[in-house]
Amino acid sequence: MKVKKFILTLLTVLALSDLQAQVFTVVWETKPVFKTPESVYFDPAREQIYVSNINGKPLEKDGNGFISLLTKEGKIKELKWVTGLDAPKGMAVVDSLLYVTDIDRIRVIDINRAIILKTIRVDSAQFLNDLVADNNGNMYITDTEKNQILKLSNDTVRRWLTDEKIISPNGLAFNKNKLMVGTKEDLLSIDPVSKNIRVKFTGVGPIDGLVPVGGQKFVISNWSGRIMLVSPSEKIVLGNTTEQKIQAADLGYIPEQKLILIPTFYDNRVVARSLP
Repeated sequence: MKVKKFILTLLTVLALSDLQAQVFTVVWETKPVFKTPESVYFDPAREQIYVSNINGKPLEKDGNGFISLLTKEGKIKELKWVTGLDAPKGMAVVDSLLYVTDIDRIRVIDINRAIILKTIRVDSAQFLNDLVADNNGNMYITDTEKNQILKLSNDTVRRWLTDEKIISPNGLAFNKNKLMVGTKEDLLSIDPVSKNIRVKFTGVGPIDGLVPVGGQKFVISNWSGRIMLVSPSEKIVLGNTTEQKIQAADLGYIPEQKLILIPTFYDNRVVARSLP
């Protein structure tokens, strides 16, 4: 019986490995031309991809940061599309404006003119990381170092929520009208009206990239290189490049093609991998 159980376990592992190889194959990848790419954002209205490049240290105000512009096929249209940032990270689009976190500021970029339209200072912030827009154009922003979520409305940023569950918050997304927050250990679901917090999945952090992919399924990454598909019924490691020292930072997603877009940080590439 022990031998039979071992064989069944081995077959299960091999089948899972084969499944992972099939469903998370590389569709395209860029050359290593970026400079510490931290976040990738697909703009469906314009069918183009933005990449935030720190180009230095994550908390250094050196003016070296920039945004790159790619086609949805991974062709680089303009490596230094918008320059003059410090250490840009998370991004979100509302109408013709691209919002980008930049240490303790939020840069607002006019997409049509490719210029920084304005800069919103957040004096109380320490490490602005990801941000996401709701249906009304409000922005929710994680401050990873201060364990808080901020909210931007009408060019004014206020502290929106702190809680003992919000530990090192990073990745953000909206799913079924709930704000999803990736933390040091868990994926949280927060009601934007009541601010009630529910632990959606535990023991899956630290979460950097966070992408809803339909229903109650999410693709999450940790910075070191592990990418997982999580749902109420499964937790599958799609890929893990930690040993190769290839990071997986703030993920992007092209829903129509089911492509996960991975910025590889110090590896300086963007890699597109397919989901089933």
